[in-house]
Amino acid sequence: MTHSFADTMFTESVKAAQKAYGSQEHNENLRQNFGPNDELSAREADFIAKRDSFYLATVSETDWPYVQHRGGPAGFLKVIGPKQLAYADFRGNTQLVSVGNLTKNDRCSIILMDYANRRRLKLIGHIRVEEASMINKQLLDKIDLPDYGAVVERVFLIDLVAFDWNCPQHITKRYTEAEIAVLATRD
Repeated sequence: MTHSFADTMFTESVKAAQKAYGSQEHNENLRQNFGPNDELSAREADFIAKRDSFYLATVSETDWPYVQHRGGPAGFLKVIGPKQLAYADFRGNTQLVSVGNLTKNDRCSIILMDYANRRRLKLIGHIRVEEASMINKQLLDKIDLPDYGAVVERVFLIDLVAFDWNCPQHITKRYTEAEIAVLATRD
């Protein structure tokens, strides 16, 4: 069993950089012994359910990366199955850069952060966008956020390729308003 994230992301140029900077052995150990990381377990599902935002990266047809912040109520990114996630897309600034990018290249990368506990989960996968009117009612009901007060325009469906938990070493602690309120009530 190998590590699907490492198998996908450790290209020949990445391996050359790892060798040049002395981390090749460490990363080969990760690849050989800490996988497969291609299906979400209860640990990842719980972490994802508690997030109120994430960063989504897509690539344009001119090969420019584009990173977008996505936010909503905690748990708006839903784990549909061990290899699939989805979220409702609401009206935003109407630039639709990610939507356009995905018509030419369906690859994506997502980073979910827990700043307060210094944890980070990286996901890579293939993503498609469906108009909300074309999604079956059962799935739409599962990802809709009726208390959010916004109309679902599109649904993003992500087929997971792999994930990786990332080192917390350089994550600066930050707190949401809700986390500060909880901390303020402690003795």
